[in-house]
Amino acid sequence: MGMDRQRSEGRIAEVIAEMSVDVVALQELDLGRQRSAGADQTKIIADQLGWYSHFHPAMRRGDEHYGNAIVSRYQLTFRRGVELPGTPPFFCRENRVAIQASVETNLGRVHVINTHLGLGWRERLVQTQLFTNAEWRAAIADDTPFILLGDFNSMRGSRPYRTLNRHLRDVRELIGTKPIRTFPTRFPLLAVDHIFVNQAVQPTSVTVHRSPLARIASDHFPLVAEFVLSSHLRPE
Repeated sequence: MGMDRQRSEGRIAEVIAEMSVDVVALQELDLGRQRSAGADQTKIIADQLGWYSHFHPAMRRGDEHYGNAIVSRYQLTFRRGVELPGTPPFFCRENRVAIQASVETNLGRVHVINTHLGLGWRERLVQTQLFTNAEWRAAIADDTPFILLGDFNSMRGSRPYRTLNRHLRDVRELIGTKPIRTFPTRFPLLAVDHIFVNQAVQPTSVTVHRSPLARIASDHFPLVAEFVLSSHLRPE
């Protein structure tokens, strides 16, 4: 649903095409829901781009699903979808998930996790702690390129953000930029969308894509980062 209150999967695909990127994490997608005319929004976006995709629901009601997706110009393999812990606040009773896929990029295989954290700060803190526990850290070796990204509903300096940044690296800090505000598109005030990486990848740039179409297509501007392999992993 765009800022003009019009639903258009095609506009989202056009914004992605504008950016000339390779992998995109999307949140708040419908599959088979009446409010979206029964559309498979992930498939519509991916088909328009000619890309691969995987959708994973956070909430189900009968045949109606709502959740997150990873779309990629490279072939991807779904690894797991995990329901995040934490008790949602009374004003937003919404389940949250993380979706993990491996993507065969020009850097080799890259593990990507897309998530959308809750609105309650206690809920978000518990959810970020999940990504730093031994099981998740052991699942991705330090020499395997790993990217965690999405809408964290958390400002730089908050406890959920600091929890992640102790174990992973915020691309904006590595580049040395100030917080990049992505929300809302009408008048961006908040930097709540983040990209974290492990030691195997090195960001070379991080920007926000603020085209006229991006301003109306969604309430968040896309946060965009470019990567190379870290020097110790590059072939001689």
